[in-house]
Amino acid sequence: MKALAQPGEKTNGNSRSTAESMKQLAEFLPIALFFIVYQLKGTSIELAGWEYTFDGIFSATAVLMGATVAQVAITFALTRTLEKRLLWLLLAVMVFGGATLVFRNQMFIQWKPTIFNWVLALVFGASQYIGDKNLMERTLGSQIHLPKPVWGKLNLLWVANFVIVGGLNLVVAYGYSEDTWVSYKLYSSIGFTLLLTILTALLISPHLKDDQEQVAKE
Repeated sequence: MKALAQPGEKTNGNSRSTAESMKQLAEFLPIALFFIVYQLKGTSIELAGWEYTFDGIFSATAVLMGATVAQVAITFALTRTLEKRLLWLLLAVMVFGGATLVFRNQMFIQWKPTIFNWVLALVFGASQYIGDKNLMERTLGSQIHLPKPVWGKLNLLWVANFVIVGGLNLVVAYGYSEDTWVSYKLYSSIGFTLLLTILTALLISPHLKDDQEQVAKE
């Protein structure tokens, strides 16, 4: 028989849920600020005798770098852990963002999403054939129980997402204006995240129901 949850357990569950929500919100903070600051290009602000004119993608990139550092700090404060994916994101933003500012060339920051996603695709894809568990099962296996073939499909779904997102980023970066790319960067980030979440839920939900029924019988 399943034990009744204690009041403390419910509180801890709510705390974890709040922390996860704050973590997801923090993930969109850098890209949202990047978009907002880019829209201010050419605008000047003055404060206590100090004047600054927003320099398009270069100001936006500097803000993106600072906001990504803040994202990592917020995530660590909420969870006391840091995912390797988040550390890889921080490294990519710092390297490609720094190169953008040093060489005054926006192509560095425009290539960042592609390099970031394709490296993830390579790592997730390689994990499909190395070891007993792929990366998705290693990451989520302690939280949900799925059949081995489903873990494989889930892992390949994420690989496909990383490959497509990285490829489309280059299509927009080279085929359209800088303004279009900046807008695409924001809206595609939201859109692909929602789509991946929905597809992931559709893939695993039937098996979660079976798992819950099995727990109820016990």
